[in-house]
Formats: sequence, C-alpha cells, structure tokens
Amino acid sequence: MAPSVTPKVVIVSLWLAWIISWVVAAAWTGKTEKRLGANELSYRIAAIAAVIVLVIAARVLFRHAPGHPQAGHLLGQLRLWSVSRNEAWLCAALVACGFAFCWWARIHLGRLWSASITKKEGHRVIDTGPYRIVRHPIYTGILLAAYAAAAANGTIVGIVLAAVLTVGLWVKAWLEERWLSRELDAGAYEDYRRRVPMLVPFGPKPHRAAAAKSSGSDQSRGSDQVERPR
Repeated sequence: MAPSVTPKVVIVSLWLAWIISWVVAAAWTGKTEKRLGANELSYRIAAIAAVIVLVIAARVLFRHAPGHPQAGHLLGQLRLWSVSRNEAWLCAALVACGFAFCWWARIHLGRLWSASITKKEGHRVIDTGPYRIVRHPIYTGILLAAYAAAAANGTIVGIVLAAVLTVGLWVKAWLEERWLSRELDAGAYEDYRRRVPMLVPFGPKPHRAAAAKSSGSDQSRGSDQVERPR
C-alpha cells in the first residue's frame, strides 16, 4: 500500500515546482535598456550565504540520516519546536499561498520582470493587481513560503535560512527602489511609495518628508518591477 502524502513532502514539492517553473519563465522578459551592475553584489552576498547554510545543513543531515545512531540526538539539538499534523498542513497551505502570490505578481508584471536590477524597455510604475497591496509582491510571496516552511520544519536551520533570505530580499528591494527612482518618473514613484507598503501588506509606509528625502524621487513601479521585481 502506497504511503500517504505528508505535509513535508508537499512543502518540498511546492518549492521544487516553484524553482523549476521560475527558471523556465525567466525567458519571458523584455529588452533591457540599462542595468544597475556592480552594486548588486550586496544582496548577492546574502544569496550566497543562504546557499552555503543550505549545503552545510544538507551535509550534516545526510550524514546523520534516519537509521544513524546519532540522528535522533542531532535533530533534537537542531529542533526548536514541533508542530502537529494539522499545523504542518496549515504551513503547507501557506507555502502554496506564497507561491501563488508570487506568480500572480510575475504574470501581472509580464515582460518588465528581470532576475537582476534593470530598466526594461517601456518600464513604468505599476500600481495595480498585487502591486496595489505591496511594492514587492514577489518578494512577499517568497518570504511567506520561506517562513511557513521554517515553521513546519521547526529547526534552527530553517529559521536561519528564512532570516538570511529576508535580509537579501530587503536589500535588493531597497536597491531597486533607490535606482529605479532615478531611472523612472520620480514623482509617480514617490506617490506610489507613500500609498503602498514595501513588503508587508497593510504595513508601515514612509512619511511624506522621509520618503522624499530618501528617494528624492522614488518612482518605479514597485520594486518588483525591476527584478521580476517585486
């Protein structure tokens, strides 16, 4: 009799499906007019750090896989909490919601998306669809999926990966907004930034004076417009 599907299997499958589909969809993008360049290194460092943590964790876990005499002890040291089966399924549902939000934003952004910080042909401020909720809906969806997976996992490794990912995406969003505010209509982006929070729906928005000072003219379309962005 085939084993029943577990929340863990579903969560891993959702991540793999999203990664593969995202890579395939990377071909669906417009012509690049200008690229940020070397300044992208800051957020790429966070991405590299996340990969290193993941590789180290994988090596440790495979070395102490189920059946190994120290497996239970190791997992006990790494685990911060445990969740019930129903709670794990709730986390799996949140992972699915996060990736659905990502894809809604990606499809809405269309050919303005880019894997790096760039200005596309015909680039403009986008403030409709998921971009009416947050300025970087793609990042918001990824973070929701990451923290939901970490909650289901309940280990130090999951929390560290989610935290590193948060730092990397926040830095990238900040760089995108700062750069695009200079490349696009500054007034329009400034207005957009005052109306819509960056990553957290219904979250804090910059005050008028602070927004004007920090971006001088943040006018992009929301950070996701840049990279996929947002």
